[in-house]
Amino acid sequence: MIKINTLNGNTFAQMIISGANNLYNNRKTVDELNVFPVPDGDTGTNMSLTATAMATELLKKGDTTLTKAADTMSFATLRGARGNSGVILSQFFRGISKSLKGKTECNAEELAVALKDGSDAAYKAVMKPTEGTILTVSREVATGAQLAANTNENIIDVMESAIERGNKALQKTTQMLPALRQAGVVDAGGQGWMFVLEGALSYLKSGNVVERQGEALETPTAPVKKKSQEAIKTEDIKFKYCTEFIVEKKQKGLSVSTFRDTIAPKGDCMLVIDDDEIVKVHIHTNHPGFVLEEAIKLGEMINLKIDNMKHQHKSIIDGSDEQASENAEVKTAEVKAEKKTEKPKKAPKPKAPVELKDYGFVAVCMGKGITNILKDLGVDRVIEGGQTMNPSTDDILKAVKRVKAKTVYVFPNNKNIIMAANQAAELVEDKKIVVIPSKSVPQCISAMVEFNDKKSAEANEKAMNKAIGRVTSGQLTYAVRDTEIDGIEIKKDDILGMVEGKIVTVGKDIDDVLNRVVSQMVDEDTEFLNVYYGKEIKKPQADVMLKALETKYADDEIEVSFKKGGQPLYYYIISAE
Repeated sequence: MIKINTLNGNTFAQMIISGANNLYNNRKTVDELNVFPVPDGDTGTNMSLTATAMATELLKKGDTTLTKAADTMSFATLRGARGNSGVILSQFFRGISKSLKGKTECNAEELAVALKDGSDAAYKAVMKPTEGTILTVSREVATGAQLAANTNENIIDVMESAIERGNKALQKTTQMLPALRQAGVVDAGGQGWMFVLEGALSYLKSGNVVERQGEALETPTAPVKKKSQEAIKTEDIKFKYCTEFIVEKKQKGLSVSTFRDTIAPKGDCMLVIDDDEIVKVHIHTNHPGFVLEEAIKLGEMINLKIDNMKHQHKSIIDGSDEQASENAEVKTAEVKAEKKTEKPKKAPKPKAPVELKDYGFVAVCMGKGITNILKDLGVDRVIEGGQTMNPSTDDILKAVKRVKAKTVYVFPNNKNIIMAANQAAELVEDKKIVVIPSKSVPQCISAMVEFNDKKSAEANEKAMNKAIGRVTSGQLTYAVRDTEIDGIEIKKDDILGMVEGKIVTVGKDIDDVLNRVVSQMVDEDTEFLNVYYGKEIKKPQADVMLKALETKYADDEIEVSFKKGGQPLYYYIISAE
């Protein structure tokens, strides 16, 4: 029987590479499981791209120490994270890295602690953790490892126990979330994490790294369904203002228990996380002023954001949780060293400092038509991506750095890119980055129209956040598999009509589904209806629908417009304002 009592840097690195490769080989399986909250088939791709970025950097290091391997993991996953599932996975590895930092080797007990630290970090990264997801599986994996490590020094045995407990938890996820129960599948993210661990164990037992099957990651081309969250009805919102900020503590180790107890009665969905230096706060309240007054008693406030949720179409992203980055790469120029000469060279003339404009913009989208629209509105850099093509944190970071502006606004235009955008913003130090949490292109367009270069950065942020809240978004795509969502039976190739990411109607005819979607989006306050038709829709077909909708809503004095978006995946993207 093989026995391994300690891991050094090289062994640990090979474990992680093997796990990443195993996830890569099984990414399509994970994609197919991705039905929470609606099937969209990208979780495996997101997680694999994130893990692959980490494995690639570890391979570059060659022989390494445990501390260096941990540092590499943390650095690579932070920058390579894609989509919400990838960002959450990155937090696992960053937590593990932090736990192992400074060690020359680790034993079974220390590895178990690292797995728990990774799980804790992932939980902390999510505003409102949802059980029955990858978070649940990671917690049970850590518990299994710790229980085994109490009586066993063999790391292989500890990993086997962790995986056994994790797989049992994974099977239970089917009954923990309605969407999974309806589809009869386990959580996709949890399954992806198990593939990583099983690949790592395979290396420990065989001494051979799991080999990657195939070449570079393929870019998904088939239309898929968009994930969604439960929409909150305006009348159900008890506490109006979503208040978020960070406080730099006056002194290290300052207790926040009194602060937490004081603000708790003033709202709900409260999350207060602190370490020695900062306090992160999220709360829904009708009295943000009161919360802020209490917060400044702790120290200096930074990164303040207050949104009126009655003007927003969706609630804050609650976790669980929208790849190929090749199309989004910002290429770096190759720097060539000049050959030495015997003749003395003249001192180079100092370069004139680059003049920065006050404001710049980065947006994520797909489709030539939509790209041109955004550029016409003033967007400096467009990153090609969106559903199934989530740009990484590093992709966003590179685009932001290329915008010569003091303040850069970033529009993710997809709820599953917001976390990666926020993560990129934290890494930029030489300019102010403001992430406008747009979840659709129509929201971005509305925000750009609202922008006023005469206003301050804070005033524009507030105005643009308000603007995206006025937009109701809809999409048409088609199903890639049979399933049932919220009592709606869906067959492969059915046309799916969605409002705010939630499937509201299903049919066989594109025009019929479009009519039904628009009917659910329009109300007595609607003034404008903008429709962007995709690459699968020809102009004559779009013109027929334009005339039909103009006639239908003529008495309501709604201005209807159709524009060529050229986007893949979606027949139509609709906005009502």
